[in-house]
Amino acid sequence: MTRTVTVGLDGSHESRAAAEWAAREAQLLGLPLKLLQVWEPVPAPMAQAPLLGAETQAHWTERVPREAAEGIRLRHPGLDVSTEQLSGRPAEMLTGAAKDAELLVLGSRGLSGLGGFLVGSVGLSVVAHAERPVVLVRAGEQAADEHEMDPVGIPSAATSFRPVVLGLDIESPDEGLIEFAFAAAARRGTCLRVVHGWNPPPYYAYGLAADLELHGALARRESVALTELLRPWREKHPDVEVTEESSYGTPGNHLADASREASLVVVGRRIRRGALGAHIGPVTHAVLHHCVAPVAVVPHN
Repeated sequence: MTRTVTVGLDGSHESRAAAEWAAREAQLLGLPLKLLQVWEPVPAPMAQAPLLGAETQAHWTERVPREAAEGIRLRHPGLDVSTEQLSGRPAEMLTGAAKDAELLVLGSRGLSGLGGFLVGSVGLSVVAHAERPVVLVRAGEQAADEHEMDPVGIPSAATSFRPVVLGLDIESPDEGLIEFAFAAAARRGTCLRVVHGWNPPPYYAYGLAADLELHGALARRESVALTELLRPWREKHPDVEVTEESSYGTPGNHLADASREASLVVVGRRIRRGALGAHIGPVTHAVLHHCVAPVAVVPHN
């Protein structure tokens, strides 16, 4: 069965931006696009209210996905676009839909000021439980935002893609995560910027500020380890230019800064099936809330 690029659609500005991003990604991947609308049933007494009755349900489950699909077909000729409606709890339905998708794409509101995401409870739950990659796209995201400025400084989707940024933990790297990032950069014809943030072991911390020589030795060790880790991947993907950044400090902060010049930020999430259940790690959580570029969360063991 051919996997699809699936996007959660609810008629909001953020879901429409996500649908447009998903359409562009489906074309890059050469895959069909599925617009998925989840209608959460309401209790019977409330269902009789004018704002929640049959006409409202028909609007959301029929008109919104139909009009969205028609618009995407016009803007993306040749793209195979389908719609599907499901009834149930949105987080559960979207997590289930991700199992058959190459990517699941969700929208998120953008924050004012410094930017970043406002990720709701549904989005966080899906990211924490899905076992396929999930991409978060901010409301207002435009194709030109993922590309370099044109020669006179005007945003344009006709210029080269900005780099793909990969956040990498060299202590426990996952091959699927690294492959996803290299493939994303390759199909965009852009470079891969690998960002690794590190902090010294606890027993070094107290003397680090005063010991510049120790700090330099630790920095060199981390940089060499990152280079060695990426060496076979450079050989496997010789057409992808790779830049490496091994920096002291919190990884989430470095990735948020890098996102301002990125077309896509890629981070991992470890799948946990223990007693504590699924959750999102602190670095991924920070990235979801502070990055301004679309974020792909790739689950791995």
